[in-house]
Amino acid sequence: MNKPSMDITVLNLHMVLPTGKNPIYPVMLRDEDGITLVDTGMIGQFAELQSVLENEGVQLSDIKRIILTHSDIDHMGNLGVLVNALPEVEIWAHRDEIPYITGEQPMIKFSPERKALLPAPIVEMAEQLISQRTELKISKVLEDGDMLPLQGGIQVIHTPGHTPGHICLYFREAEFLLAADELRVVDEELVGPAPPATPDMPEAMRSLKRLLGLKLEKVLCYHGGEYTNDPSQRIAELAESAD
Repeated sequence: MNKPSMDITVLNLHMVLPTGKNPIYPVMLRDEDGITLVDTGMIGQFAELQSVLENEGVQLSDIKRIILTHSDIDHMGNLGVLVNALPEVEIWAHRDEIPYITGEQPMIKFSPERKALLPAPIVEMAEQLISQRTELKISKVLEDGDMLPLQGGIQVIHTPGHTPGHICLYFREAEFLLAADELRVVDEELVGPAPPATPDMPEAMRSLKRLLGLKLEKVLCYHGGEYTNDPSQRIAELAESAD
């Protein structure tokens, strides 16, 4: 039986690091009521994001909602600019992540040590975003197990550890997992989250068990891109190593 056609577009952006350009992969969904953007790229990438969207035939005004998988600055980096451009845009996020998005809690990983690794203009834009967070309004609070009415149904899977409210999104009809930072592709192999960027690595590894049993043809990692080599089996192998 053929799977229904999904309208899922992987966006390829390039995060500039001291070690060079590092690709990251937000996702764009087309549904009848408009465009959904899953994550927004790194601070300072708004022009690139807008260009990539326009290449897909999408204008900013077409964006209906933004789903944030979590609050790291390479995922919500362009949220403030998008909200300024689109005052009515909806923001969806997991309950446990909302305090970090809206400024009730300090950003988890934006320490002075991390700031020192970023160019001064990026730090300035980051500070603007941090100060703007109290103006951000969450339209939909997500919980583990929620089924979102997009692309035939998208299951929210809460995978804490990388951040408290980190989520993966499972597109059941497409047998596709948007893993955000819960998984990475490194040297063409699927691996767990990056330890230096994961405050609670044991919890993040335990969260892999929440991905067991999913029927998968493809996993998309924000860092590393797509993985298609029997991803369900590979996730099971990784989950075995969790405490």
